[in-house]
Amino acid sequence: MVEHLIERNRHWSAARQSEDPTYFSRLAKGQTPEYFWIGCCDSRVPANVVAGLDAGEVFVHRNVANVVHSADVNLLSALEFAVDALHIRKIIICGHYGCGGVKAAMEDMPHGLADHWLAPVRRLARRRAADLDQAPDARGRRDRLAELNVAEGVRRVSETPILQRAWARGEPVAVHGLIYGLSDGRLRDLGCTVSLADQTPEAAQ
Repeated sequence: MVEHLIERNRHWSAARQSEDPTYFSRLAKGQTPEYFWIGCCDSRVPANVVAGLDAGEVFVHRNVANVVHSADVNLLSALEFAVDALHIRKIIICGHYGCGGVKAAMEDMPHGLADHWLAPVRRLARRRAADLDQAPDARGRRDRLAELNVAEGVRRVSETPILQRAWARGEPVAVHGLIYGLSDGRLRDLGCTVSLADQTPEAAQ
């Protein structure tokens, strides 16, 4: 299997160099991504591919069900590096319909360590039960919870000291919530963006 991957890599590398002889030399000089992407680790939702971006254009953190835990040092370290070192000003929380993690969070059965990880999604489902009950079926409830989980992630990222400090410095960082459709390959804006403009005294009133 490893030899197969290495062989595929040789073909890919050769093809990239044939198409663009300076491709790897440019990447080797450093990265200046425009987006920081927090997404699900589902293999069907690779950030670069679904967003139509090339290597070097998006800085990525992925986990099961794109959950934003307030004490997740891994995510927070990546977020801090993205904002403070890479000076990224566009943060994307991207969930997807048909998410297995969201489905597991709604099931009344054990899932091992995933149960601890998905606890915030379960709490969110309980809190928004009336909203979820408006969906026509179980699939609709899961997809609505996937949307709500994205909006919750936007809120949690916006409340981190990392973002609060950036906004206090006047940096125009914006946190956007998107959802991806596995059945049509489309990204949709969930309209839950939080930006510097929302931090003004007037916006808080």
